[in-house]
Amino acid sequence: MAKASARHILVSSKEKCEELKSQIEAGEDFAKMAESHSQCPSGKQGGALGEFSPGQMVPEFDKVVFSAELGKVHGPVKTNFGYHLIEITSRTE
Repeated sequence: MAKASARHILVSSKEKCEELKSQIEAGEDFAKMAESHSQCPSGKQGGALGEFSPGQMVPEFDKVVFSAELGKVHGPVKTNFGYHLIEITSRTE
């Protein structure tokens, strides 16, 4: 069974998500940005979600985590919760 680890930042608007992504791509630390801006309780852990399998997260999230490039910041990804920036930290098939 495939497994992945990821961290994310959850915000309420696409614009805020894009602004944070630009700052991270310019060198800001993902974990620090998650602690400061994420609306998810995982923000306190730098956005870390731990290890999970397909189907444990919402479909839009799973699609990115189990197919996109590792170590890159992906997003904005829209879900019912808001807009996410996602960084996949590891994945096994």
